[in-house]
Amino acid sequence: MKRIIVLTTMMILCAWGLKAQNNGQTQEMIRMPLLGEEAPSFTAQSTTGQVNFPGDYFGKWKILFSHPADFTAVCSSEILSLATMQEDFDKLNTQIVVVSTDGLNSHISWVKSLETMNADNIPNFKIKFPLVSDQGFELSKKYGMIQQNSTSTKDIRSVFIISPENKICAVFSYPSNVGRNLEEIKRTLIALQTSDKHSCLMPVNWHPGEKVMIPSPKNMEEAEKLSQSKNKNLTSPIWYMWYKSID
Repeated sequence: MKRIIVLTTMMILCAWGLKAQNNGQTQEMIRMPLLGEEAPSFTAQSTTGQVNFPGDYFGKWKILFSHPADFTAVCSSEILSLATMQEDFDKLNTQIVVVSTDGLNSHISWVKSLETMNADNIPNFKIKFPLVSDQGFELSKKYGMIQQNSTSTKDIRSVFIISPENKICAVFSYPSNVGRNLEEIKRTLIALQTSDKHSCLMPVNWHPGEKVMIPSPKNMEEAEKLSQSKNKNLTSPIWYMWYKSID
């Protein structure tokens, strides 16, 4: 009886494995990297030449933006705004990289079109950050930017903030009909950099210049020690919440 049960179990497992293998031939597993994981590396052609990621940006923070297609209204508005913020990101030691599954010639034409646009309140500028072509979907699959059960080959509108150590620090995903809040992405970048520098936490709606938080005391005794330290930079509305002023 035991032998029959073992044989039956083995047959079920083999059948399941064969089914999974067959499914893999038509649909490979695609997942978005999680916070704290290594950002996938890649080499690809872009509007500024070949990009070797992350090697070309050693010691820098990186922000990877994905777009579903060139010459689209919402994406164009975002590229225009990103171009006006290039110096801001440079000062924050951050490299912008844009990627989509369109071809390189399409990217180049799109950039030229945007750079020659004559619109109110939009100065003439050069788009210095690379627009990467991912027609083979290798990069998009590594970052989980192709919808698993969708027939579309267009990238999900995602944003990855990546540390100098090449770790995923923040991920945003947006629908196709809503433009990204670039100021919020920039605020999150500054918050991450500040947290790293001062080993602190960032409270709700934090903006540069405001107080940060320190990790909560484990118990009332630790909170009492903080209170007795008479540190003028520390304030507390309740024992498990402590704010700190930083310069």
